[in-house]
Amino acid sequence: MPATVVSLPPNNTAETVDFLRRLASMMAGGRNADMLSQAAAMIDALARRAMAAEALLHQQQDDSAANADLRQIAEIASDNLMAEVEALKTQLAESAWRAETERTRFSEEARRLRALAEDAEARLARVNAEFAELRASYDARGENVVMVPVETLRLARLQFDHLASSFAQCGDVISQTICEIGGCAIDSALAGEAPPKRA
Repeated sequence: MPATVVSLPPNNTAETVDFLRRLASMMAGGRNADMLSQAAAMIDALARRAMAAEALLHQQQDDSAANADLRQIAEIASDNLMAEVEALKTQLAESAWRAETERTRFSEEARRLRALAEDAEARLARVNAEFAELRASYDARGENVVMVPVETLRLARLQFDHLASSFAQCGDVISQTICEIGGCAIDSALAGEAPPKRA
């Protein structure tokens, strides 16, 4: 019995892959971005393999029909060809079974990847919601206002001084300068001055 061929929707697959890749590129790296990129690559690869398997199945179905005609001719022409026809039937059945097994495996993998993508989308929605809450909280406080205890700033200033001294002893001028700039910024904050805006 020939297997039923169901054409895959290539546009939906391409849109899904494109969406996952764009979503991964919008993220600031990390495991979720990697998982989205991997999911997009896997969906793309599986779609290509599924289309190749579908084309192979069409070819095998055509071959099966041709072989059935040859079998009828062989039965009339010679009993010696019966063994060869039976061998071809067995080979075709095995090929069709392998193709159907592959299609089933591809479908299961595609379902798994869809679940991963949906999970990633849900996580992204949660992150976006948290980011929106943080943004609203930040906007409510004003552009240049951050609430930090003075004692914390003083401790951070001492740490910058200590790090700058350690880097100076090691000869790391760049790290020393960065620490000194950080210390100056804390001094400005402690004095109630706003640090200069970046260009």
